[in-house]
Amino acid sequence: MTTTRVARHIQAPPAEVYAALLNPEAVQRWMVPDGMTSHIHTFNAIEGGTFRVSLMYDAPTTAGKTNATTDTFHGRFVELVPDQEIIQTVEFETSDPTMTGEMTITYTLFESDDGGTDLVGVHENLPPGVQPKDNELGWTRSIEKLAHIVEGAARNEARRRGLLRRDGDA
Repeated sequence: MTTTRVARHIQAPPAEVYAALLNPEAVQRWMVPDGMTSHIHTFNAIEGGTFRVSLMYDAPTTAGKTNATTDTFHGRFVELVPDQEIIQTVEFETSDPTMTGEMTITYTLFESDDGGTDLVGVHENLPPGVQPKDNELGWTRSIEKLAHIVEGAARNEARRRGLLRRDGDA
């Protein structure tokens, strides 16, 4: 069983990072590789709740896991600890035996001294058809998009409250 791990400091409080990890509109923006479009079919972010997401390639390809142009996956939220941890299971919808099997993804959030968040993500039980270096690269890029979304939201809120000027200085 293969596991990948990513870590990222995000300049936003844990509550905002946690919210973006569970908000379907945010997920649709950050959990999508470049060159793909995301469609959220279902997303019930409660313990035991389920989700189903399709990622469609923007350019013609035969690389999809579900069909030539699409990766569809589904899963459920196993445990939700507000502002601290999310554990979910995920499985590709595929007929390719090298891509089957239930994976577990855990996001753990730690408040940092600067008021930001240290996010650690662990992706366990990767199917044999998923290369760990590719998974880590894709996940790193997605978490960068997540950071961009919440850091922008945190800056906008600070500006709204008069804590930052327009140029971003305190």
